[in-house]
Amino acid sequence: SDAICNFVICNDSSLRSQPIIFNPDFFVEKLRHEKPEVFTELVVSNITRLIDLPGTELAQLMGEEDPKLPGANGTASGFFRSLMSLKRKEKGVVFGSPLTEEGIAQVSQLIEYLHKNLRAEGLFRVPGNSIRQQILKDALNSGTDIDLDSGEFHSNDVATLLKMFLGELPEPLLTHKHFHAHLKIADLMLFDEKGNKTSTPDKERQIEALQLLFLILPAPNRSLLKLLLDLLYQTAKKQDKNKMSAHNLALMFAPHILWPRNVTANDLQENITKLNNGVTFMIKHSQKLFKAPAYIRECARLHYLGSRAHTSKDDLDLLTSPGSKELQPLKSQKRSRLDTCHQEETQQRTEEALRELFRHVHNMPDSAKKKRLIQQFNKHPAALTPGSEVPTSPAPRRTRSRSFSGLIKRKVLGTPVILERKSRDVTPEPERVSKENVHLLQKCGSPAHVSQMKMKSLEGRKEESCRRMRARLLSKDSSSL
Repeated sequence: SDAICNFVICNDSSLRSQPIIFNPDFFVEKLRHEKPEVFTELVVSNITRLIDLPGTELAQLMGEEDPKLPGANGTASGFFRSLMSLKRKEKGVVFGSPLTEEGIAQVSQLIEYLHKNLRAEGLFRVPGNSIRQQILKDALNSGTDIDLDSGEFHSNDVATLLKMFLGELPEPLLTHKHFHAHLKIADLMLFDEKGNKTSTPDKERQIEALQLLFLILPAPNRSLLKLLLDLLYQTAKKQDKNKMSAHNLALMFAPHILWPRNVTANDLQENITKLNNGVTFMIKHSQKLFKAPAYIRECARLHYLGSRAHTSKDDLDLLTSPGSKELQPLKSQKRSRLDTCHQEETQQRTEEALRELFRHVHNMPDSAKKKRLIQQFNKHPAALTPGSEVPTSPAPRRTRSRSFSGLIKRKVLGTPVILERKSRDVTPEPERVSKENVHLLQKCGSPAHVSQMKMKSLEGRKEESCRRMRARLLSKDSSSL
């Protein structure tokens, strides 16, 4: 089971060009091996949807009760049954033992040989040589490899020995538990427009039911059944050479594949035709029967890859109901975080591009074009100098400074100085300060001090002018006298 569920990474460069084999039933096999109870419940629930199995027969299919087979409680326990039971007491390594993978490996040698020799007329019907068959049987029981291509054995010897192996199994290849289910599958018929059951088999439903039944077979039984049905299918394709049709092959193998052990034809009575027709149907459609239905694949896949496994349509509707809107804020938060990260990344890229462009302009030879470009960079708030990581402040704009005489006039006429009013709350912008006042700002530190000094200088000039006028008047008076 671990080999089925593990991935293998091949580093061989010679094998990389080989086509990749994809198994569509991978998750089906994984579920079968890891969670057999869940897998069986899933398959059996779909089997009961197709065929009607009463409580007893369903319990037999699930293995909860011993199967009640035809003739098991009858009084016809004659010489044939006792002889068959005596034969099964002589169990060997392969023949007469429960089916195992080791036994399948030995018998697969017979199947491979028969695939190469399907043209023999009367294959599986004409018996082979009993002495050669016993030699071959002993070799298989001892576990030795056999060279069937040496020419020592005939294809009829090998075909008869294969039927002998199947006939000596403790139970039929399809197991006793599945017996009643196969009888019900044979009764699946189409319905007419009025809803009445017809005598035409419903092939689609029969194939689907057989696919489901084969899924819950024991692994060794399923493996050997696939090998056997494929061999019989290829044999029937060459019936123009071997004279063995699918129906003729079904008559040969139905007792070994489907008939319960220790029963006779009288025990089965009217079911013989159903059983033979059922095996004929299996041979004709063998290439479709070992694929899991699409819905089983999807359920197995969702079991491992999604959280909606085994949910009904109503459950899926609930997932899209208004109650699921509580998840939307989480989604919006995720999206906002992603948008923020995207914006930050974009901003970083823009700044890096601006830095690179500024470096390129800075390294250009001095020219009028270089000056214009640097002015454009100074206007851009995100422009960065080549040697720093902090954006440079834009250059102050040169404006016409206010004249000193106008400031005196406003003070003398009583006009409020806007600069004094603003200086109490906000520091003035550099462009509001004239060249003449730069020295005053450096000495006094504030516009208020500057205005006070201007007023003092104004008063001093007035007093000086008044003194001069008095001096002139006095000088005139004195001269006149």
